[in-house]
Amino acid sequence: MKKIKVLVDFIQFSVAVKVAFYRNVIAKLTDNPDYPSPDVPLVEAKAVVDNFEAAIVAAKDGSHTAVSAMHDVEIRTDGVFTILAHYIDRVAAGDETKILSSGFHPSKQPVAQQKATLAIIDGSHSGSVKFVAKAIDKTGAYIWQYTPGPLPINESEWITAAISTYSYYELDGLTVGTIYYFRVAAVTPRKLSM
Repeated sequence: MKKIKVLVDFIQFSVAVKVAFYRNVIAKLTDNPDYPSPDVPLVEAKAVVDNFEAAIVAAKDGSHTAVSAMHDVEIRTDGVFTILAHYIDRVAAGDETKILSSGFHPSKQPVAQQKATLAIIDGSHSGSVKFVAKAIDKTGAYIWQYTPGPLPINESEWITAAISTYSYYELDGLTVGTIYYFRVAAVTPRKLSM
């Protein structure tokens, strides 16, 4: 399990969203007992955000000088809040609730992605598909089957396209515009698993 950290995702926000985000952080840190002495005093952080907002208003006319000045102020403001984010990260020590109480966003735990048992993708030409199966340990062979039309009730209606030792196979000769169902079985020393 990874330690939850403070994200610096605010760097990518638009300027208007950044101002709102920064003001929210200041509001949440003000008198917050979990963060008694931020590395950047909140008065200073508020002044930087006020300057940033004034620069945004000044740049509304599209003047190259004003827009450049706004970006300079934006970089300074981002720097101040990056320092605050590191302070929150250090004090919160992975506590998601404490991070949320600061107004910053916490990182998420990685979610293990399950590979699909069988994926069907377009083949190299019209009327072909590629089977890609989840590789199963100690598999001796894969049995690739398909059937056109409605899902069959009887096992005898499944057509075996191939038996291979690889966890992938390309099937040709399918009729374009027809609905097909596909399945794969892995033959292992223990059992046949579908």
